[in-house]
Amino acid sequence: MAEKEKSLNFIEHIVEEDLEAGFSKKQLRFRFPPEPNGYLHIGHASSICLNFGLGLRYDAPVNLRFDDTNPAKEEQEFVEAIKEDVKWLGFQWDRECYASDYFQQLYDWAIQLIKGGKAYVESQPSDKIAAQKGTPTEAGINSPFRDRPIAENLDLFRRMKEGEFEEGSHVLRAKIDMASPNMLMRDPVMYRILHRAHHRTNTDWCIYPLYDWTHGESDYIEQVSHSLCTLEFAPHRELYNWFLDQVVSPDLVRPKQREFARRNLSHTVVSKRKLLELVQHGVVQGWDDPRMPTISGLRRKGCTPEALRNFADTIGIAKRENVVDVALLDFHMREDLNRIAPRVMAVLDPVKVILRNYEADTEEWLEAENNPENPDAGFRKIPFSKEFYIERDDFRETANRKFFRLKLGGEVRLKNAYIIRAEEVRKDTEGNILEIICTYDPKSKSGSGTPESLRKVKGTLHWVSCSHAVDAEVRLYDRLFTDPTPDQHTDRDFIEFINPDSLTIVQGKLEPGLRTAAPGARYQFQRLGYFCVDKTSSPGQLIFNRTVTLRDTWAKMEEKS
Repeated sequence: MAEKEKSLNFIEHIVEEDLEAGFSKKQLRFRFPPEPNGYLHIGHASSICLNFGLGLRYDAPVNLRFDDTNPAKEEQEFVEAIKEDVKWLGFQWDRECYASDYFQQLYDWAIQLIKGGKAYVESQPSDKIAAQKGTPTEAGINSPFRDRPIAENLDLFRRMKEGEFEEGSHVLRAKIDMASPNMLMRDPVMYRILHRAHHRTNTDWCIYPLYDWTHGESDYIEQVSHSLCTLEFAPHRELYNWFLDQVVSPDLVRPKQREFARRNLSHTVVSKRKLLELVQHGVVQGWDDPRMPTISGLRRKGCTPEALRNFADTIGIAKRENVVDVALLDFHMREDLNRIAPRVMAVLDPVKVILRNYEADTEEWLEAENNPENPDAGFRKIPFSKEFYIERDDFRETANRKFFRLKLGGEVRLKNAYIIRAEEVRKDTEGNILEIICTYDPKSKSGSGTPESLRKVKGTLHWVSCSHAVDAEVRLYDRLFTDPTPDQHTDRDFIEFINPDSLTIVQGKLEPGLRTAAPGARYQFQRLGYFCVDKTSSPGQLIFNRTVTLRDTWAKMEEKS
């Protein structure tokens, strides 16, 4: 039992303590409550994994609830994207709920508060309200409308609902304590007027409840037992409980709000406002750009749901905010892709090699292992011929002893093929290498069992037969920002830290089996990294996105700097 306790995070400890205190396990219910005003990012992934993970651990239902109370920013597009993200991560919700489902109940409860003298219609502009709030060390000033007669408040609130007033002319405020040390308790706004069509209720309503009034009451309506949110909502807990006090029944579950720390990811931003700025300014090509920290961006990049879940599990749940190195996410992507991704050969900066002693009209189909990490992955056939491509930086005319790739007079093994020796180069008039002339050892064929095939050479290169090569656009994505914390500089705008080399596009040569690679398919380009077929790819116009390199190249760069 002691070992089990050590594995629990502090949120799970809270649940365990509640169960030990007599709370019925059958009454456990959790929820993931995004606002549909943008695409989910990696921070939301942690929250999804936390809430749905608790549901799995305790065999308890989890609701997917959309906090859709601001029609000015919310769209059905975002609702559908969020649902797709949650499903892709491997989770299934019990009930699909919307705060807008509860507009009538929230309105009825607001009427109840007005009748009880606990809410009033405020007719001052927002700047006046803010000025009267006071400071953390000075009490606020009561609104001149705070003691409006109940009948007048009821009439005004009804007319607000019926659309008689302009936006900003009135709001409904809770009457709590203008001297409270918690600024959020100083008569918070519960409703504002918005003459906007809602993505679900259209124009049925022109008053909309604010987050603090909506959230806890929605939890209560759904009988959520544990309402988990990020640390910035800790000061809201007192107000959450005050609102619940006005409506709860003793025979129903009272939700409990608890907070956990947000996990920020290095070399990126997760603020929806800043992500929107990147999209609007054309820094990235949409919310699902593979450089974005959105779940849809990570999916398009080639990240697997398993890798993202493992990442969330590794960083865990904490009470203090910190920045998680993006290298940890890269590690989990490599670890999972190494296990599942088929190995293929692709050359991204090709230079032609011609074998002088290989018959011109001959071709061989060599056997290659699909994935050495998976014995059941089998083998494939790849073509070999007189002319093939290798990477340009895999060859040097002259090189020192530490260069174990191809050089004049030197030998290397071609992956799954033969040992070759470089003998001469052909160049254009400007000195650029056009072709490398080599010879091959016909007895050195990989797997043939001959003494020559067992001969050791220090370098092994990947290659692609020229006559069989498939052309593809290959997008080499890198970190979007050069600085680990681009949005934490008070003297500079985060946009200033955009990495100018976050995207490089090259035209690659791929082995022919990739001609029909389907969008979303993931591969390891041997010696280069992991790649995913882009959603816009087609057999006639292949597009691959780099998911992650084989090694953390940024670590070496940061060591040098």
